[in-house]
Parts: sequence; C-alpha cells; structure tokens
Amino acid sequence: MEIVKPYSEINKAIASLDNGGRFYNLLTKAEDGIISQAELGKLGGIFNDKQKMILFLELSISRLKENEKEIIISKLDKSLKEDYLKYKPQNLLPSEVKNKGILSSNLIVTGVPKLIDSKADFNGFIMIPVMTGNVTTFTLIPLIDNYDVYELRDDKTSETFIIAHSKSFKKLPNEKIVVAGVLKELEKNEKDVKDIFLEANYYIKN
Repeated sequence: MEIVKPYSEINKAIASLDNGGRFYNLLTKAEDGIISQAELGKLGGIFNDKQKMILFLELSISRLKENEKEIIISKLDKSLKEDYLKYKPQNLLPSEVKNKGILSSNLIVTGVPKLIDSKADFNGFIMIPVMTGNVTTFTLIPLIDNYDVYELRDDKTSETFIIAHSKSFKKLPNEKIVVAGVLKELEKNEKDVKDIFLEANYYIKN
C-alpha cells in the first residue's frame, strides 16, 4: 500500500494534475485547464486501472476545501468525469462498513490498524485462479498468506474491520491513518457466513 501526500493548496494541485501526461501522450498538454486520464495516470504511476486512479485522486484532494475540490473535478475531461462519478469512494467508519459498504466499490476508512500476525487469530480465505496447462481452476488460500492483515478500529466504537495489503509494502504505522481501497468479500467460513475486507491501495497519515 502506497502513501499519498494530499495537496494543501489548490494552485499546487492544479499544476501537478494538469501535467501533459507521459511523453507519448501527444494529444495532452500541460496547463491547458483540462485534466485527462493520461495526466492523472502519470501522477499516480497508474496505466489502465481507472478505479484505482479515482481512488488516488480522491485522496490527493481530500485536504482541500469543498469548493476547491469542485474546481478540480470541473477540470476533469468528459471521460474522467464519468469515471469519477462511477468510482467515487464511500467514506465510512470501520464500524459502518458491514452495513453500508458496497462490494467491489472504492472505500475510504479511518482508524488505527493493528497487525494480525497469526493464522490462529484470523482464518479468512480468498479464492485465487490457478493455471494448469490451458485450464484455469480456483483454489482457496488464507488471506493472511498473500496479504498483511490488520484490524482497523475507529474512535467511536470497539468494532473492528479487516483491511489487507500486499506483503511487498512496509508494515502500516500503529497510528490513526486514512486507508483507501476496494471492498471485497471473503469466502464462507465454518459457519457458512461470508465476511468482507478492504483490499487497500493507498493511505495517508491523519
């Protein structure tokens, strides 16, 4: 999971976002008043994942005033505006996610993460594809095998919510952070109940 440094000034945000894209994006121009997918992708280091681009954008402008955010959104090109409306994340407390969260959608939650480092303390499973020759099959593996798994607790309740991010990144700090990712579903447990978790992509320090 990558850390994002939100903009504190709208002028800096516009200058950074309206960047002309990569050298091979010949049809995009820097400082033309329009923010394109190529320009947002260049800034976030993202190529084709539109859902992730919008998540990055939302965190990047999260510290701006509401009217300043509206100015940024107004500068998105037509296609990117449509993507923004489609993938705009929910903002929920960890205690609200189970009742209000929408599966496969972008989500932003705030809380203090506590690492779960033992399979005895967490036994959630995910389904992953396995290629055998030209045949694709699926197998169950523990979530904790592929991800660092955390309990995220908010200030208002004692309820927790599971977040997970790739083991290739550094461990999360044990302090209040804002986490952004995609809400996904675990496979059924021994009680035949499905739980949910956030596959985290970005965070900012609160």
